Amino acid sequence: MVAADDGTWSLDFPTLYVVPDWISRHCKLQSVGGVDDTPRPFQMYDWQLRITANLYRVKPEAEVGKLSTAFHYRRVQAVAPQKSGKGPWAASIVAAEAVGPVLFRGWAQGGERYRCKDHRCPCGWVYEYEPGEPMGRPWNKPLIQITATSEDQTDNTYRPLQEMIRNGPLAEIMRVGEQFIRLPNDGRIDVVTASVQSRLGNPVTFVAQDETGIWTPGNGMTKVATTQRRGLGGMSGRSLEQTNAWDPTEGSVAQKTAETKVKDVYRYHRLPPKDLDYAKKTERRRIHAFVYQGSSHVDLDAIEGDAAELMEKEPAEAERFYGNRITAGMGTWLQQDRWDARKAHQLVPDGTRIVLGFDGSEVDDWTGLRAETLDGYQFTPVYGPDRRLTIWDPAEWGGQVPRLEVDAAVDEIFQRYDVVRGYFDPPYWTSEVAAWQARYGDKRVTEWHTNRAVQMHAACEQLLTDVTKKDTTFRHDGCETTSLHVRNARKAARPSNRYVLRKAAVHQKIDLAVTSVLAHEAAQDAIAAGFNEPPPTYYVYTA
Repeated sequence: MVAADDGTWSLDFPTLYVVPDWISRHCKLQSVGGVDDTPRPFQMYDWQLRITANLYRVKPEAEVGKLSTAFHYRRVQAVAPQKSGKGPWAASIVAAEAVGPVLFRGWAQGGERYRCKDHRCPCGWVYEYEPGEPMGRPWNKPLIQITATSEDQTDNTYRPLQEMIRNGPLAEIMRVGEQFIRLPNDGRIDVVTASVQSRLGNPVTFVAQDETGIWTPGNGMTKVATTQRRGLGGMSGRSLEQTNAWDPTEGSVAQKTAETKVKDVYRYHRLPPKDLDYAKKTERRRIHAFVYQGSSHVDLDAIEGDAAELMEKEPAEAERFYGNRITAGMGTWLQQDRWDARKAHQLVPDGTRIVLGFDGSEVDDWTGLRAETLDGYQFTPVYGPDRRLTIWDPAEWGGQVPRLEVDAAVDEIFQRYDVVRGYFDPPYWTSEVAAWQARYGDKRVTEWHTNRAVQMHAACEQLLTDVTKKDTTFRHDGCETTSLHVRNARKAARPSNRYVLRKAAVHQKIDLAVTSVLAHEAAQDAIAAGFNEPPPTYYVYTA
């Protein structure tokens, strides 16, 4: 589940309402800056409360005795901009997981109460449940890890947690140290980094993972995340990721979480309007106002100062940190948000005049087929009784592209639509392309080599222009795979200021981006040849 861009939400599901109330009673922080340093109860912003409600969302069929499986979500990811308040909020969740009512204890009949004195807390706080409300209880022996790439990074969560404990009643039941916190019944909160291998693999009930957007295979943090999830699985525990937006070329843990297809991961990422340009100061201000909405402590003038300075040398990093957008570094061919902004749903009836783009592989890269109508709508066709997309990942077919499937798909598309032109990149598929030329005609099936720098550069620039300019009619079906492949595509320099497309990283694919370029080039050439003109009308006169 991903948060809606408009920021609206409704609490129409059962959740442990007792948790945010417990946090506001037990967790106190001093305000940052100013002259009044009196610790005050931590009150969640609306966006923080939204994520918390989903973290503790209870399944309607939940039973007493269930741990993680009583909840709707096993993992939660929060993507928010720099200085928006992720760290203190994560600290409050860790405090609740340590000694608060975070486990399902059945459904209230009415009049039941949660009493702090029953759980070693001397503050005297009492929470009364409403009829039908899910009730909570603490872990018997909580084992928690706060994890980041370095100790300085873990301070984002650990320092406010220490302050919350020292400033309130939690100091009576939690013993704060520099690297760990002792909890009742020999429970612990540990600070963990990739360098502290001895703590990895331990059983854990909850893990707070900080800045997973920079957790990559290169710094060893991907392995840390995998190891911690195994530890959580053994204890039926859960986890929270909080991060800035990430560079999509790095294959980070945050990116993999955002792209997962499983249903028990909740993801919150408030993206700004796609038509706003971060490079323009006035529009950048609107982006900041949107993504920082609700974080009342943030001074947008200060954010603009930091962002403008970073824009001078690292514009993509500035847009990630302060604009909350997934933005690649230097060499990006086409920003994904620009591509996604062209998404439109359109029915393409059988018999429609179209063109095709095809890029084939054998055992590693993907094979794909994209189509485009002559009025500028690009889409991934479907084929067969299961209406499969014309995208073939070798890993899903025993390690090799299913050539007979591809041939059947091509045949069905030529039968269903009026295909007037198709550009096919022939490497690895020379025999098949020759067979399709014999079957459908060499004017409808044309070899188009993508390794020709002059032609490929021009074709890439044409699609780039038609996606990014406001006065063009290009639009597409929103195919997720194509969107990811567009994001992965980078410019590989060639002589005379030209480029072809390359992968951002070895493990990332761009094949569907290439097919989009080919389909669009075929469409432009078909239009130039007059295929978009209506057929002539003939009149027969009789005496």
